[in-house]
Parts: sequence; structure tokens; C-alpha cells
Amino acid sequence: MLTKIALSLFSGILVFFTSEGFFSYIAGGITLALIFLVFLSEKWIDLKYRYPVFAGFIGGGFGIFFASLLMKNGGILENYAFFKSSPFFIFILLTLFGFYFGFLGTLRISSSFSLFAAPEKEKKESGAQVKILDTSSIIDGRIIDVAATGFVEGMILIPKFVLNELQQVADSTDPVKRSRGRKGLNELSRLKQNKALVVKIFEKTYSEIREVDHKLIEMCKDQDGVLITTDYNLNKIASLEGIKVLNVNELANSLKPIVMTNEEISIVILKEGKDPNQGIGYLDDGTMVVVDGGRSFLGKEIVVTVTSVLQTSAGRMIFTHPKEK
Repeated sequence: MLTKIALSLFSGILVFFTSEGFFSYIAGGITLALIFLVFLSEKWIDLKYRYPVFAGFIGGGFGIFFASLLMKNGGILENYAFFKSSPFFIFILLTLFGFYFGFLGTLRISSSFSLFAAPEKEKKESGAQVKILDTSSIIDGRIIDVAATGFVEGMILIPKFVLNELQQVADSTDPVKRSRGRKGLNELSRLKQNKALVVKIFEKTYSEIREVDHKLIEMCKDQDGVLITTDYNLNKIASLEGIKVLNVNELANSLKPIVMTNEEISIVILKEGKDPNQGIGYLDDGTMVVVDGGRSFLGKEIVVTVTSVLQTSAGRMIFTHPKEK
């Protein structure tokens, strides 16, 4: 928006008020140069400096406007001999001075009174970066337990679009997805009940962006936040975008697994596995449990014995077999 305002001011003010004779070409050249600078500033200048700089450009435009009034036919300088002897030099000098003082003056005013401020970011708690949860980390739930112990500092932001996605999963006709979605909503309720944590809902939905993953990346950039996820692909994409990521699976990989070899757990066999006579179930946090010899128990809850645990950055898999009677 500010870019459009700046371009309009530069084009209208410079060309209209210096549109006589040779000076019109100079005004046009300055206009193009300023437009180019505005585009460069929008692309390369950091967000927190971008808006004050735009304000400075606008002030510079007004400075040139007043300089143009002095130069225009009928202006104050028209009858002075030094102006008549070197009008081009005087024009350039006044234009530069007008832009310089207009730019600095507006920049200082905007900084002092927070005019043209960049969109406000969520305030950081204790200087820590805000933490942004994605759908996978909420359903997983382990980060909520970690946060409750005090290992996660700063404000925790729950994007509104993540809440919407979670609600859609909870309303799914697929029983597995529905169960995971409802678990995620329960985990969020548990998170908000912890008074020791600062948890807020981030309302901006980034409606112009379709994919939730891309919305998360844009939000992390805007808020200078840390993304918390268990999604392997999102982790990689966000890292390539220069976003700091906390992968819950990588954290779990460095800690003791939640189940040990020869430990017994209860599991519902939900579907067939890839290998013959293999069944698949899931823990409450979404961890896949592969049951060797579990296909015949499809749809039933059985007790299985853990044979091994495979933990990678993409997630954890538990290999088991039915408990021997």
C-alpha cells in the first residue's frame, strides 16, 4: 500500500509541478529513479526498516514538491539573477536539498511517533522468539508436555488456520483421522489450561495463500518465530527458507524412547500391513505400531510385546508381536 502511495506522490508531484520545458525531462528522470529505489527498498530492506524508509521517500517527495514551487514560473526565484544565470544547477541543488531534508525529517518523525510503523508483531516474552505450532505437533502432543516443564520459552502461537485444519480432521469420516483430530483438540485444551504458559491464537489467516504449510512459513517470517513440527517435509522446506525449526521427532531421537524392548502395550489393529500377516495400529500420539502376526486381529484391541523401536527425524515406528498366552 505504501509503495503505491509513494509512487503516486512521486509521479504526480514531480511531473506536474516541474512540467515546463527542459525541467520536465529532469523531473521525469528523478521520478523513475525514485520509483526504482522504492522497489529496491521493498525487495531488499528488512521489514522492520521498510515502512520508515517508505515514509522517508514520501517526505522526500514533498521536499521536491516545495523545491519545484520555487523553480516554477512565477515562483520566488524567478526574478533573481543567479537563478537566471544557472537555472539547471539551481534546480538540481534545490531538488537534492528538498529530498534530503524531506526524507530525513519524515524518517525522524515517523520513528519518534511510530508513524508508518510496520505491522506489529506479537511481543516476545523474556526476549525469547515466539513458538508457532503446526497441526502435526499439536496432535502429537509431546511438545505440550515439554513446554509444561519449562523447556520451551516465550509465547506460544496457535495459528487460526491450523485450528481450522484441526477441526476439519476432527470432523473427518475416516475414523483414524477423526480420532487424531479430536486428540489434537484435547491437547490444545490441555495446553491452554496450563497457566504457566503464554498461549495466544494468531488470527491472521493468510487467505491469499492456499496451502497450510506455506501459510506457516509466511507467518514464521512475519513473526520472526520458531516453527514447532513433527512433519519431516515441512521441516526441510522451512529450513530452506531460513526459518528456525524445532522438530519434536529429533528431540525424541535424542532422548530415551517411550517404550522399551520387551515392554507390553495395548493396541487396536486398525488396518493390514504391507507384509503378509502384518497388522498396523497407532499410539495416542500417532506413532505407528507394526504388529507381526496381527492381521488376524483386525479391528480388535490386543496386548503386544515390543521387539524394537526405530526412531528417525521423520518419526518413530514400534515393531511388536502379539503377546504369547
